[in-house]
Amino acid sequence: MRVYQFFILLVLVSLYSCARRGRPEGGPIDEDKPIMVKSDPEFGTTNFKGDEIKIYFDEFIKLKDISQQLIVSPPLKYPPIIVPQGTASKFIDIKIMDTLFENTTYTFNFGQSVIDNTEGNILDNFRFVISTGDYIDSLNIKGTIKDAFKLEPAEGAVVILYPYSENFNDSIVFTERPTYVGAMTDSINFEVNNIKQGKYALLALTDKNRNFKYNKKEDKIAFYDKIIEVPSEDSYVLELFTEDKNFRLPTKPSEISKGLFFLGYEGNIDSIEVRALGNIPTSFKEHYAPSIKTDTIKYWFSNYEKDSLELFVRNRSFTDTITLKIREDEIDSLKIESITSGNLDLRDTLKIVTNNPVFEIDTSKIKLFIRDSIGVDYNFNRDKNRTSMFILFEKEFDAKYKLNLNPGALTDIFGTSHDSIRKSFTTKRPSNYSSIYLTINNIKEYPVIVQLVDQKGEGVASNYLTKKEEVRFENIKPGKFKVRLIYDKNKNGKWDSGDYLKKIQPEKVVYFKNILTANANWEIVENLTIE
Repeated sequence: MRVYQFFILLVLVSLYSCARRGRPEGGPIDEDKPIMVKSDPEFGTTNFKGDEIKIYFDEFIKLKDISQQLIVSPPLKYPPIIVPQGTASKFIDIKIMDTLFENTTYTFNFGQSVIDNTEGNILDNFRFVISTGDYIDSLNIKGTIKDAFKLEPAEGAVVILYPYSENFNDSIVFTERPTYVGAMTDSINFEVNNIKQGKYALLALTDKNRNFKYNKKEDKIAFYDKIIEVPSEDSYVLELFTEDKNFRLPTKPSEISKGLFFLGYEGNIDSIEVRALGNIPTSFKEHYAPSIKTDTIKYWFSNYEKDSLELFVRNRSFTDTITLKIREDEIDSLKIESITSGNLDLRDTLKIVTNNPVFEIDTSKIKLFIRDSIGVDYNFNRDKNRTSMFILFEKEFDAKYKLNLNPGALTDIFGTSHDSIRKSFTTKRPSNYSSIYLTINNIKEYPVIVQLVDQKGEGVASNYLTKKEEVRFENIKPGKFKVRLIYDKNKNGKWDSGDYLKKIQPEKVVYFKNILTANANWEIVENLTIE
C-alpha cells in the first residue's frame, strides 16, 4: 500500500512540474547575448560565388534599425535584402543584389542591430566575413572620432578609405563609393577591418543619406592630414566639422509688409552687401540686416512709390540682381520688442531691441533714474543693424533703476516712433556672484580664445589672450562650468571650421575636464594644463 501511495505522489509532482514549465517568477533575467551557431556559407568562406547568406543563432533574434546599422565593406551599389524584419527568427537571410568584385574580402557589420527577442540583449558589433578570392584580408585600423567643436560624440559616423595612388583626386569623395567602410564600435571609437595592405586616404562622414558619398549640404566630414599606410599600429584621430556652404539665394524674396522684404539664403554671410539699383529718389532710405534666428536677410526701404525695385546682392564672389514686386500698402510701425527689466546682471548691458531699424535718436527723451528721482549719466550706442540699442552707465550695486522712453526718443526708417515706455530694473550685490581666475599652462601658440561654458556647452564669458596671462571671469552667475580654449589661427576672434578640398582643418578646440562649481560670494583659483 505504501509503495502505491508513493507512486501516486510521484505522478502528481511530475504533473505539477510540467504545468510550471518556463522561467519561474522572480528567477534570473536572461543576460546572454545571441550566439551564431552556423551559417551558409561558413564564416570566413573564400572563393564565394553565391548571392545569398544565411546566418543561424542559438535563440530567437530581432533586427533593430537594420537599414541604419548595417554597413557592408566595400559598399554595395544596391543594398542587400535582409529578412526577416519585424518578426522574431532564429536566422538572418541576406540576399545580395549586386555583382561582387573579384578577389575581395566583404565584411557585413551589423552594428547594434542584432538583439535577442526576449530581453533585448544586443550582440555588439556582430560581423560576418566572406571573400570572393583565395584568402581573407585581415589587416585593420582603429581610432577615435569626435566633433571638432562640441563635446557631443560622433555617433552614427562612418569611416571610409580610398586607395591612394599618383592619380588620386580628393574630389573622389563626392562621386565614388570608398573601397572600405568602418563602423563605430561605441560613441567615439571606430574600426575598419579586413583591409588589404596598401596606402589609403582616411576620412569620416555623418552620411545622412547612407550612400557613402560626401554631400556638403547635409554631411559633416573629417579627414586625416596624411596618407596612411596599412598595416599600422597607429590610432588615428578624426574631427568632424561642417564646411561653410557656398552662398546663394535659393528662393524668391518674401514681402512681409510695405517696405520690408525677407531674402532667404544658404551659406555663410561675412561680407554681405545689398543695395537698390536704378532711378532712386533722393529721399529714399534703405537698410539690411541678417536675421539672428533664421537664414534670412531683412531688407527695409522707404520713400519709394513704384511697384518694383531692383536689388544688387553681393557676398564674396557671389553677385546677383533680383526684383522686388511691391504689393503691400501698410508699413509695420516701430515696436519695442524687448527691453531689459527685472534684474540687470553686473556683466550685462541695458539693451533695447526694436523690430525696425532706428534712424533717429533723441537722447533728451531718454531718461535713466536711480532710486526713482536721481538722474544717471549714460552713453547711448547702437549696433550696425540699427535694431539693438545699448545704454552704458556706471552701475551701482544693489540699486533700483527706472528707464523712461518718451515718445519720439527713437524713430525708425519709416518715420514712426513709439508710445511712452517705463521700465524698472535692479542690480545685485557682488556677493551674489562668483569670480573665476585661471592660469592655463602649455598653450602652444597665441592668440587663443578662452571661454567659460555652461552645462549645455553655451558660452557664458570669454577672454582673448595674445600672450600668457591670468584669465579673469568676474561677476559670474552661480552654476557649474567647463573651460573651452580655441586656437584662433587666423586671428579673427572666432572659431572657424575647416575646408576639405583646401586641406584646412578646423581650428583646434580644447575642453578641460575640470568641472568648476561657482558659488555665490566665492572665488575660484585654478591651474589648468593642456595635455
